[in-house]
Amino acid sequence: MLMKYERQQIVDYCKKMTVDHLTSGTGGNISIFDPLTGFMAISPSGINYFETKQEDIVIMTLDGQIVEGKRRPSSEHNLHIALYKKKIDISSIVHTHSMYGIVLSTLNLPIKAVDYILADAGATEVPVAPYATFGTEELAQSVANTIGEGRACLMANHGMVTCGKDIESAYNLARECEWIAEIQWRAMAVGVPNIIDDTEMRNVMQRFNDYGQPHNRKEVVYD
Repeated sequence: MLMKYERQQIVDYCKKMTVDHLTSGTGGNISIFDPLTGFMAISPSGINYFETKQEDIVIMTLDGQIVEGKRRPSSEHNLHIALYKKKIDISSIVHTHSMYGIVLSTLNLPIKAVDYILADAGATEVPVAPYATFGTEELAQSVANTIGEGRACLMANHGMVTCGKDIESAYNLARECEWIAEIQWRAMAVGVPNIIDDTEMRNVMQRFNDYGQPHNRKEVVYD
């Protein structure tokens, strides 16, 4: 079985995505890319995450060919492929249908720097990719053309996608972005949020490079 360890990671994190209220039903998808083989492991289409097994995970190449697996891959496999081709420094992608991310995306509002933790996304804001039908090449290119140098992007009237050097980093970023989106929405409900300026956000990004223990920074601590 190819990418057995990565398959199990996807199975585990898909369940976690539901438990953490980052999606519901069979919405969302997760993938891991192995740059040594050029293979991508991705969650299957339309299977309950609590019933998904290792053998349900589909192994593909970045030209869209299925290498191993009897299931249909996630309908958003084109999105994952487009991002792996664009960002050669990432090895995992998490696509969520989280509530506050979707709320902002329906208003066409980027996630703003209402908290310095947003710097973990590698940008001063999380942009909104123009709407396109789910599962299409048009949507894949919309996100790829919008995400820029950052590691997160909202998808208008749809959800959010985050990238990382590994599945833990990509998943933690999805949680962080959803948390900040909720803060922004709640602040907007009672007033005008104060936004940290771009200069300070770039300063925070630089400081994040030296945060935590050497070569072992997995998640930002909310302190």
